[in-house]
Amino acid sequence: MEKYDVTGMSCAACSAKVEKAVSQLDGVKECSVNLLTNSMTVDGYVEPEVVINAVIDAGYGASLMSNKKENNSNQKKQNIKNDFKKLRVRLISSIVLLCLLMYVSMGYMMFGFPLPEFFSNNPISIALLQMILSAFIMVINQKFFISGFKGIINRSPNMDTLVSLGSIAGFAYSTVVIFMMTKSTSLEHSMHLLHELYFESSAMVLTLVTVGKLLESKAKGKTTDALKSLMNLAPKNATIIVDGNQKVVPVEQVKKNDVFVVKPGQSIPVDGVVVKGGTSVNESALTGESLPVDKVVGDSVSAGTINQNGYIECESTRVGEDTTLAQIIQVVNDASSSKAPIAKVADKVSGVFVPFVLCIALITLIVWLSIGAEFGYSLARAISVLVISCPCALGLATPVAIMVGSGVGAKNGILFKTATALEVTSKAKIVALDKTGTITLGEPRVTDVYAVNKENENVLLQTAYSVENKSEHPLAKAIVYYAKDNSIAYQEVDNFDELAGSGIKATINNEVVFGGNKKLLQNNNIDVPNEYSDKAVEFAKSGKTPLFFARNGKLLGVIAVADVVKQDSKDAIKSLKDMGIKVVMITGDNEKTAKAIGDLVGVDDVVSGVLPTEKDKHIVKLQQEGKVIMVGDGINDAPALTRADIGIAVGNGTDIAMDSADVVIMKNSLNDVVSAIKLSRCVIRNIHENLGWAFSYNIIGIPLAAGAFISLFGWELNPMFGAAAMSLSSFLVVMNALRLNFIKLNQNGKNANKNFQEHKKEEIIKKELSTMTKTIKIEGMMCQHCSGRVKQTLEAMPEVISAVVSHENGTAVVELNSDVNDDVFKSAIENDGYKFIGIE
Repeated sequence: MEKYDVTGMSCAACSAKVEKAVSQLDGVKECSVNLLTNSMTVDGYVEPEVVINAVIDAGYGASLMSNKKENNSNQKKQNIKNDFKKLRVRLISSIVLLCLLMYVSMGYMMFGFPLPEFFSNNPISIALLQMILSAFIMVINQKFFISGFKGIINRSPNMDTLVSLGSIAGFAYSTVVIFMMTKSTSLEHSMHLLHELYFESSAMVLTLVTVGKLLESKAKGKTTDALKSLMNLAPKNATIIVDGNQKVVPVEQVKKNDVFVVKPGQSIPVDGVVVKGGTSVNESALTGESLPVDKVVGDSVSAGTINQNGYIECESTRVGEDTTLAQIIQVVNDASSSKAPIAKVADKVSGVFVPFVLCIALITLIVWLSIGAEFGYSLARAISVLVISCPCALGLATPVAIMVGSGVGAKNGILFKTATALEVTSKAKIVALDKTGTITLGEPRVTDVYAVNKENENVLLQTAYSVENKSEHPLAKAIVYYAKDNSIAYQEVDNFDELAGSGIKATINNEVVFGGNKKLLQNNNIDVPNEYSDKAVEFAKSGKTPLFFARNGKLLGVIAVADVVKQDSKDAIKSLKDMGIKVVMITGDNEKTAKAIGDLVGVDDVVSGVLPTEKDKHIVKLQQEGKVIMVGDGINDAPALTRADIGIAVGNGTDIAMDSADVVIMKNSLNDVVSAIKLSRCVIRNIHENLGWAFSYNIIGIPLAAGAFISLFGWELNPMFGAAAMSLSSFLVVMNALRLNFIKLNQNGKNANKNFQEHKKEEIIKKELSTMTKTIKIEGMMCQHCSGRVKQTLEAMPEVISAVVSHENGTAVVELNSDVNDDVFKSAIENDGYKFIGIE
């Protein structure tokens, strides 16, 4: 797929002509021309030179868009700035001359304003002065005539053709009237002919259209404000560490795996992972989340976000066009450049609009002449038809709304990949949700502890923590996390054995411990009273997994573990249902667990026991009821995301899910799915309003200008008012699209996200308080084997999270979840045959 810059387009008729010319080329699958951005996207197997020549043959200019997005963007901004300046100079010059012309043509004749003696009672001199002033205004605005007549020569008339023909017709007729005045023998007749001049109308049409162009250009600039703000986020320079020294380099020179420094208040230059320090990062520009996000070692950071209060060092993971920020900008650009299905109606009309208007103007002239009207009057009606018609409004109706809507979405962490995705999202009747990681956190947590008696609860937790600490199972990690969070003591475990499909077996102080399902205990002749069996069933019905623990042949109790529902899931699902959308949960979980989660969050239907390869088949079934949105985050969701009418990937999902989706949610929040649908509906409603205005304006305005309502209501339209109406038409379309910037997305979601972030912050603080690092100095380690032996000894301690041992440096850096006496380390190291020096 190639992108091109297109020059010379002035209205929807131009973009339709270019699109048609390129679409007819062999090898072109699809061509989309965007009038708003003056760009073209071509999908297919065709040489760029062939495409460019086709555009040139159609009467316009084209060039391959630069691959360097920043340079390309800067060049475009500079071109827009220069064009705006030229347009402003044209307008000011035209207004000054027009004021003089109006003083002569109307001030003197209608209100008796004084003129120099030379002109008084000399109608030919007055007429010549009007002609000269009008001619100057036409020369100043020659761009209309050049573009308009190029359109005629290339058989692709455009809006400039209508304006230039209207202006020239009035000027030519007025010039003929001057010659008639020279032959007049009566001063009275000459003064009468002076009223037949249309020089001021010809000049006024050009000036008013220029006013409209200036307003439109200014408003168009605001439609890309969101994109510009994104492009300005990334800093130009980065501070990297080279040979232990900090060096400032252009951000383009940062390579993958470089270590860069970010000080408080600075923007993060590229994507990376924190390797030293901690801070809070403002990610609002990328995700829309107003609360800062805490970052510690191991957390990822994104280009364009702002380091608020701490010094951090990060290792770069994505640079250049691979950064999250660059990809967001690319997605917004692609969505703005693509064309929504709803635009096809306007495109078809635009393709024949100008020739149709030319025919109507000619018919208007002939009809008025045939019923006996004077030529000047008939010409005025035809000119009004030419200058009131506005194909621009049709051409801008869709792209301006898409551009603004995509920008609003990007500011709120919602990325629509194409304009089609934005439109189809608004038509969704069903939302299918994956459970794990979408409705739930995707990380099991301990929800209930049911001990044989209250006094035994600590024994139950201590036993469960000690044996599960040896396991890598996700449910085991939930128990370990809970125990550490509640400062449960650890006991040494021997003879640890994982029993596939049932649980674990180990010994603590020569007492046999079992942990797992009820069947495991029964198979080992451990009695499970009905009270605890019933409690386990109750947990299972609630979507929780019950784990039984026994020690020395006696039941200690039951611990329930579950994948916890996100705090905002229930509210988001309610909002979807309030919008008239059916919500279905599709999961691989068993029926009881799935139904419990479904009832808890309030979905309309639950599809359980679904294999990853079967999810897309269920999407096909749902599509029989209407358009389906699939929301997921994993590799197993990719086929379903692709199969659905719209696939939405949540922000912490896999790259495969992101690539398969049509919409990407930067935050892991279902509330943003609600926001995406709401935004989509608002954008499509705005497009309908724009198209409705554009069609209604032309349907009413053209007959009004032609004089169709004169006999009925006495309504008559002066060409000058027609030009003013046309100028404002496009401006109003753009301004209506800009109203999308004021949409309030997901207020409830913000509160939920705020609570979630506060909860997350508490967890991070707890983690930071409960972890510490110590560096142990050791002598006697001679090789890698020695280092490995010490590492194994240290990590066997329950308080040690990890140990990095170096025989070269004679050190062991240990990360702890609780403090350990130095003598414990000394004893462990000396038992291995090495010398304990001390702790830093």
